[in-house]
Amino acid sequence: MLLMPFFFLFLFPWFNMTTIAGSELGGKSALNWSVPIAGLSVFLLTLASFSTMYYVGGFEFTNAALANPTLVFNYGFNFWTLAMGVANNMALSWALGIVWIVWNIAVLLVTIMAFARYVLTLSFDRFLPSKLAYVSPRYGSPVVAHLIDLIVAIVLTGAAAFYYGPLSALASGGIAPMIFFAFVAVSAILYGMKHEKGAVRATLVIAGILSAIVFTYVSYEFLALPSIYGGNLLSYSFIVASFIAGIVIYQLSKHYLKEKGIDLSLVYKEIPPE
Repeated sequence: MLLMPFFFLFLFPWFNMTTIAGSELGGKSALNWSVPIAGLSVFLLTLASFSTMYYVGGFEFTNAALANPTLVFNYGFNFWTLAMGVANNMALSWALGIVWIVWNIAVLLVTIMAFARYVLTLSFDRFLPSKLAYVSPRYGSPVVAHLIDLIVAIVLTGAAAFYYGPLSALASGGIAPMIFFAFVAVSAILYGMKHEKGAVRATLVIAGILSAIVFTYVSYEFLALPSIYGGNLLSYSFIVASFIAGIVIYQLSKHYLKEKGIDLSLVYKEIPPE
């Protein structure tokens, strides 16, 4: 149970981002099948990777290694590096190392694709400058938002390459979406009880309760074990600063648009989730 946040960090983001990738590909079938295909494939890949790691390293050693912040943050212990160490073959170790790099690049690309949608939505409802919402008529993608996220990602990746130890603490910022989804689960409960009836109501309430329990527990794990998940003053300050910045930007945008006769609060009623 103590290792649940590790699985969440590897698994949960892809359930969110797969719909984004599906919408970029275009076509109803890509969007409809993206969630079950991604869910099953990521589950099998992660299960195979962690199972092999525990089989090769042993339960006690693997748990102790994952709980060692020096080994994890300074030497990047994971199933890739363990496989490279036990391969006993230089060519195979090199191949594993190259694939590990490609894996990280793929994660960055999907992250860039995902966060570009947030920039698109915020600029589409005038929360950010509307020029950022430009969508290429040829490719159907928010190219300006993609470029901005690409530049930010390259800068942060470059900084992390030189300051991996201190910046790795930002990974514990993963607690922010966990807390967010705990609130989403509570919202599902309240919405179901207030607006739905019958089977739909029961499904929303039960799923909401279960989700709230899981996400609350995972959030607790992040906070209770900062030495494992990298929580420190930098990471927690980053989360709080992002939250405060969002409030400040929203209030400034709301005041600015109000003078032009635009009620910013209406966008939450007019723009449906993707």
